[in-house]
Amino acid sequence: METKKCICGFLAAALMFALPAFAAAQGTIKIGGTEPLSGTFKDIGERYLEGVQYAAKVINESGGLLGKKVEVVPIDSELKPDVATRKAQALILKDEVKFFCGGTGSSVGAAMAQLAEKENVIMFTYGMDAASMTGEKCNKNFFRPGGSTDGRSFALAQMIAKKGYKAVGIIGQDYSFGHEAVAAFKKKIAQISPSTKIVAEIFHPAGTKDYAPYASQLIAAKPDVIFTPNWGNDLTLLLKQGRPLGMKQKVFSYYINDEVMISSLGDDSLIVGDMGAEIYMLNIPTAKNKEFIEKFHKDKGYYPTWLRGKSYIATMFWAAAVKKAGTTDVAAVIRAWEGLSYDGPAGLWTMRACDHQAQVPYWAVEIVKENKFFKHAFEGPVTEIPAKDVEVPCAETGCKMGK
Repeated sequence: METKKCICGFLAAALMFALPAFAAAQGTIKIGGTEPLSGTFKDIGERYLEGVQYAAKVINESGGLLGKKVEVVPIDSELKPDVATRKAQALILKDEVKFFCGGTGSSVGAAMAQLAEKENVIMFTYGMDAASMTGEKCNKNFFRPGGSTDGRSFALAQMIAKKGYKAVGIIGQDYSFGHEAVAAFKKKIAQISPSTKIVAEIFHPAGTKDYAPYASQLIAAKPDVIFTPNWGNDLTLLLKQGRPLGMKQKVFSYYINDEVMISSLGDDSLIVGDMGAEIYMLNIPTAKNKEFIEKFHKDKGYYPTWLRGKSYIATMFWAAAVKKAGTTDVAAVIRAWEGLSYDGPAGLWTMRACDHQAQVPYWAVEIVKENKFFKHAFEGPVTEIPAKDVEVPCAETGCKMGK
């Protein structure tokens, strides 16, 4: 009897010590998805968040991350920096969340980057493109596994220069992202095509409803083409209101392959022939992209277009860094992500250590009427613009990374 008591006591003690380890192994790694989930740009935020959630699904179906389940916690930023940081701060204090991501609003991203540094957590973005965030405002707790205003504007400038256009009209949103996108474009076009002139440069408030005054200014300037970093409803209304007024020029846009924007136009003639450059498109001709699209479509019944693809790949890249670190310790994940490469659906992405800006290829596209994905106009064949062709040397970014 005494022997049995000893054995039972030993087993109870062993179980008691094993439970914490078992609980940890079966625990979760939470990631806060910071997006506008209400208001004008709700559809943008929801699609970005869906890509993150799908990445978590794929990770969890494959055994999790470090043996743990990845849980995405939605955060409605309302596209307001103070709202985003307040809600994120609460998650840090209450649930000890160490990882955050987001794709909408560079002003929100800049605020989240500051919070990440202050609280020693990690914030990464797949769509907050203002170059300053990995430039003069960089910090060790912020990563951009995605594009930047420098890279995207450089890609579009190259496309315009190669086609020989000599007069460009510019229109953009009047906040940090719009101004940085325009500045990068002007810098690059001046370098590679000095004879090309900027004949109009117009800024308007984000969320503008009446584009008639701005379209009229563009038309009066008589540009050969129009460059715009506008996105979401601001791109929709620019085309929808500007075309009938006589804005007939080909538009080169950051986000021309937004299927929701194209569908909402209600008239393919408003956009067919326009061009853009993005880090993810359905037509990227890689085996991994084909596999990704087929699985997503099988699971969801629709395609991982634009925002979903970008946020999915970026989240998988983050997971690769955590896996390499072998821990969720923030300092270890930072070290693991620096210099890491991820070969995914959109090609090889490499996280540069000097500024935490991923070096990624861009994909140039023209919108065509006939396509294999939708009944409305969408992406035609894509052409790769190598990462090296849009690279900004570390010494020129303004980033002074604090360790």
